[in-house]
Amino acid sequence: MTIDTISKVTLKHIAETLGISITTVSRVLSGQARKYRISQETESFIRNLANELKFVPSQLARNLRLNRTTTIGLVIPDISNPYFAGIANKVTVEAHRNGYGVILCDSQGNIDMEIESIENLRSRNVEGLILCPVGQSGQHLKDYESNNYSIVLVDRYFAEMSLSHVASDNRNGSKIATNYLIDKGHQRIACLQGLHNTSTNEDRVKGYSEALSGHNIKIDTSLIAGDSFSEQSGYVETKLLLKKPRRCTAVLALSNLIALGALRAISEEGLKIPDDLSIISFDDQPYMAYLSPPMTTVAQENAEMGQIAVKMLFDRIRAPHTNPGGGILLPTHLVHRKSVKEISLI
Repeated sequence: MTIDTISKVTLKHIAETLGISITTVSRVLSGQARKYRISQETESFIRNLANELKFVPSQLARNLRLNRTTTIGLVIPDISNPYFAGIANKVTVEAHRNGYGVILCDSQGNIDMEIESIENLRSRNVEGLILCPVGQSGQHLKDYESNNYSIVLVDRYFAEMSLSHVASDNRNGSKIATNYLIDKGHQRIACLQGLHNTSTNEDRVKGYSEALSGHNIKIDTSLIAGDSFSEQSGYVETKLLLKKPRRCTAVLALSNLIALGALRAISEEGLKIPDDLSIISFDDQPYMAYLSPPMTTVAQENAEMGQIAVKMLFDRIRAPHTNPGGGILLPTHLVHRKSVKEISLI
């Protein structure tokens, strides 16, 4: 017996007991008594008996009749990363506030798992999708540009696509951090980058390069290293950078995980922060303030990012034909701590 059938049996029981139609009972219990001019006396009889029978309306059956599931999907690359966990938390809270549930999928930074997660969520009839994409290309999302399915990209976006998105102003954040290091006397500044050809990485590298060019500092491409937003990449690339004959004096790590790997490499080489090497990291996580020394960071508004993504998604769900794709870039800011030392220009 289906949930819908159970609800009908209960409605029938109430109707037969009171000697009225199932339709009248249904209209009262769905809050439509005034619309259909059902008397207050009849409404009272129905509600009292429903309470006595502990009648619980079937939300699932109601949603199926309305072709709704009141559920959205969320796909993120790594739930263990505090940055993405913060986005997921805010998406869940905001969705719940709007009467929706969230089905969360972790793509584990794998494009095939991302595609599988999207297909899985679509098969569950989620009403919309918030996606933190991991791919370097949005080719697998092309179909969503040409239909009315509600989807919002968060943290990363594809410049060549018209899908709605919300992300950080990574370019300016990186520029501010690099300018700060330059103002402190640093010129040989290494950039530990993440996954190539992603909007996040490309925008941050551009900001770094623009800051150097703005101070007439020649860009040394050998100081731009890495290919993943991971601890391993940060560790390996920092080890290599520190073996160069002419060492860098500062490092800009383009993610919190890259920074953690870099910290281990720096420690293993017997160097001290900031006396021997200055460092700034993207992503201001709570633990950054408790490192020794506390780390200067570029803070992103990931909670606000999640909140805005939900609003954008619901705007599209409610009026898909009147909400064309568009992008929002949230400002970043520098959090000053103790990981940067002022040095004299040589």
